[in-house]
Amino acid sequence: MADAVGFSFSDTIAGYVVRFDSRSRLLRLKTSDDREFDISLAGDPSAELVRNLDEPYIDASGHIDEMLSPGRLLFAYGVHYPQAGGRFDAKRLVFLGRGAEDYRFEEPSWWVKQIESLADFYKRAQFGDGPVDFAEYRTEIRLGGDKTASHVQETDTISRLVYGMASAYLLTGKDEYLEVAERGTEYLRKHMRVVDSEEDVVFWYHGIRVDGDSERKLFTSEFSDDYDAIPMYEQIYALAGPIQTYRVTGDVRIKDDADATIRLFDKFFKDEELGGYYSHIDPILFSADHESLGENAERKNWNSVGDHAPAYLINLYLATGDQKYADFLEYTFDTIADKFPDYKNSPFVQERFYRDWSHDTTHSWQQNRAVVGHNLKIAWNLMRMNSLKAKPAYEELARKIGEIMPAVGSDRQRGGWYDVVERVKEGDEESYRFAWHDRKAWWQQEQAILAYLILNGTVGGDDFLREARQAEAFYNTFFLDHDEGAVYFNVLASGTPYLLGTERLKGSHSMSMYHSAELCYLSAVYNNLLINGREMDFHFQPDPTDLPDRVLRVSPDLLPAGSVEVASVEIDEKPWTDFDAKGLTVRLPDVQGRVKVKVRLRPVTR
Repeated sequence: MADAVGFSFSDTIAGYVVRFDSRSRLLRLKTSDDREFDISLAGDPSAELVRNLDEPYIDASGHIDEMLSPGRLLFAYGVHYPQAGGRFDAKRLVFLGRGAEDYRFEEPSWWVKQIESLADFYKRAQFGDGPVDFAEYRTEIRLGGDKTASHVQETDTISRLVYGMASAYLLTGKDEYLEVAERGTEYLRKHMRVVDSEEDVVFWYHGIRVDGDSERKLFTSEFSDDYDAIPMYEQIYALAGPIQTYRVTGDVRIKDDADATIRLFDKFFKDEELGGYYSHIDPILFSADHESLGENAERKNWNSVGDHAPAYLINLYLATGDQKYADFLEYTFDTIADKFPDYKNSPFVQERFYRDWSHDTTHSWQQNRAVVGHNLKIAWNLMRMNSLKAKPAYEELARKIGEIMPAVGSDRQRGGWYDVVERVKEGDEESYRFAWHDRKAWWQQEQAILAYLILNGTVGGDDFLREARQAEAFYNTFFLDHDEGAVYFNVLASGTPYLLGTERLKGSHSMSMYHSAELCYLSAVYNNLLINGREMDFHFQPDPTDLPDRVLRVSPDLLPAGSVEVASVEIDEKPWTDFDAKGLTVRLPDVQGRVKVKVRLRPVTR
């Protein structure tokens, strides 16, 4: 057999320091799967500390020797030479904190500052220095924040931006972010919402095409996978931003829209006989089995069955405490735990199904392939649900995914998580093959970070914390765009940004602040409240008359019962004492009009 690697190439090694010989300038790193590499520092590589968005470069080149203490995790980027035994010359080192046990992304305000920077970028990109006018909104945003010539406004991307802005307000209390969230919600209600009084439901247009003062409604999806149909996931994500805004404001009109959209799901998408929800309906008869749907007829998938929970349903429950939403969540996770595992055939869950729940392994691009992030998303959300209603099946499946996935879905040499892989190996293959490439998408890193943070924060385990830190390290080292702002869509396996085609964009059908903001919001919650024992502030701005009994619910997420309590409350910058610390509720004053509520939560020592 010819030599496997007989040429030089640049690459990244993520690993823990085993030892460093200052005389020979040789550094030995151990990767997360316990392989050891010798790295030469003889070429005087640059060194830096990982930095947040809007922070300056932090040079550490003069401190390399003293920082290479055993056990420290770092990234080494350099050149591999195919000489005897191989040689790796480091050109760049990235340290994750000043001390060996320090991780900058665990600083109390790290994720809060990051979501502020994201919100500022997208507000500036969409509206410049002028008023917040969603008539100027564009789905496509270039790398630096400029708009393209396309003037299609997709419902879901507006909703995702709204979600990000509402989340930024929850963490910062800055009115400018809430203004964007509320105006975006109003724009969605006015331009994208359809109220069907006869059927007593609400559904949402795919979007609108704007031409001057005129607009053309786009009723069905224009995305290739869903063309000329009404896909469930577009209806789901239409609710994501408004519901996060509802958590802040308590605007009852938003809840009414959500209830009417859920009636749409139950009336036209739900399979009452065999369970679950169909992925598509046709736009004329609202039928899931119409022949015009082609390969999408009578199909079920992760998006139609499971995406309700993270997109809107958990947040709707947090805002209301309504048992009907808890029941819907339980139905969702019971279905996932029952239908999605397929461990006799693959370490990855099954994601697509026919009506009878037999496996669809020939559908479109997915075939018999796994989306790595969907596995992690299931683990993350199972542990959220387990805090609301604990079931052995939820925790067992989440733990199993958490234990299995690193070896089959992550990059054990460079760090980070892959995109789409084959679910089974063929012949003598030793690893699960990539469907198209070995690039890494920003949203899949989010799923890994949140899955392992909540696993560690709820059930403990050093291995889960280690995986969380490794995922946070890769994301914060390689995805933050320190030149233009916000985060990259994709990076190469080595962490180098991939800037071609739609993956060059900061705004697109797939990207509009949602995943990056969700990551910031929940990483702050899990790191501070569940793992590191630190207080956090949250901000709300409701009209007390909109809330039943004037009770504001302030739980930041579905967390283990009794793990967090209210430490203090301010209303309009004055102390307020009418709250239930254990119940995570605040009884607001008997006044009309908006009040600003600042709630400090603290973890409870157990």
